[in-house]
Amino acid sequence: MGGPDAFHPDLSTPVPVRNRVRHVRAGDLDGGTGQTDGIERFAAISGASVGSEKLWMGETHVRPGVASANHHHGDSETAIFVRSGHPQFVFHDGQQEVRITTEPGDYIFVPPHLPHREENPDLDSPAVVVIARSTQEAIVVNLDRLYPL
Repeated sequence: MGGPDAFHPDLSTPVPVRNRVRHVRAGDLDGGTGQTDGIERFAAISGASVGSEKLWMGETHVRPGVASANHHHGDSETAIFVRSGHPQFVFHDGQQEVRITTEPGDYIFVPPHLPHREENPDLDSPAVVVIARSTQEAIVVNLDRLYPL
C-alpha cells in the first residue's frame, strides 16, 4: 500500500481536512443555534459541525397547533424541504398576509430579509422541514410583526 494521495489523504491528524466527506448522524443534530419562539431549530451542517464556510443546513420542528414568532434570516437565502406534516409559511406581500400551505415533498424559497413565520395547524402531528441557507451561520432576527406599521 502506498502513502497518502488525492484519493487517500492522511486522516491521522486531528486537524479537520477539507477534502473528505463528513457524516452527521440524525441523532447528532445540534439545538445550540439561533432560535425563534414556537419552533425548534437543529443544526446539522455548519462551521462548528463540519467546517463548512458558506453553507448551513438543518431541521426545524413545529409542534402541533403552534405558530412561530415572526422573523427573518438576514442576508441568507433559505431553501426548505417539507419532510413531514403540513406546515404553513406566512409573509406579508406589502398589501396583505399571504399563507402558503404545504405537504410532504414540497419545497419553499424564502428570500433574504423577508419577514415570515411558520405555522402548524395540525393538532396531532409535528411539522418537520429540512433547511439549507446560503450563509454558514444560521442567522435569525426575531421581529414583533411581519410588516412595518
